[in-house]
Amino acid sequence: MAQIKPPVNTAVSPISLPMVGSAATRTIGGTKDRWSMIFIYRGRHCPRCKRFLDKLNAVLPDWTAHLDVMVASADTADKAAADLAEFGWDFDLCYGLKEDHMRALGLYVSTPLSDAETDTNFAEPGAFAFRPDGTLMLVDISNGPAARPDLTELLDGMIFNIENDRPTRGTA
Repeated sequence: MAQIKPPVNTAVSPISLPMVGSAATRTIGGTKDRWSMIFIYRGRHCPRCKRFLDKLNAVLPDWTAHLDVMVASADTADKAAADLAEFGWDFDLCYGLKEDHMRALGLYVSTPLSDAETDTNFAEPGAFAFRPDGTLMLVDISNGPAARPDLTELLDGMIFNIENDRPTRGTA
């Protein structure tokens, strides 16, 4: 299946996902009071994801001073809850990302290599920044677990974009 990138500088159809430990849902896209950053991770089976999310959690106050932060995967409620219990992350952790959501976001989708990995297709990593008006400002996707953004550099760039109302790039 061809990889289709979501167009930046446009609104993404909102995707509501349940949040671990809450009856509330969080929404990818849609209008908000402030900027938001969404990180997609592969799921409970991925140790590289845990290291990245641990790094995010360590700098989370720096991030949340400027943007709302949400993390999501295709995991079930039980798997996501087990991750949160094991790692004690402070960010909003959502689950239940469907394959059509993954494709709408332009994420690469992988099939499990074995039952030891997981039992359903899952999204490869991605990061998405949204303006308060719901338009997509930045997209960073990977086709595998090893390529992740540098969180300090990414935050520095996002602060610059927010404070200077920089235009969305890559629109041509």
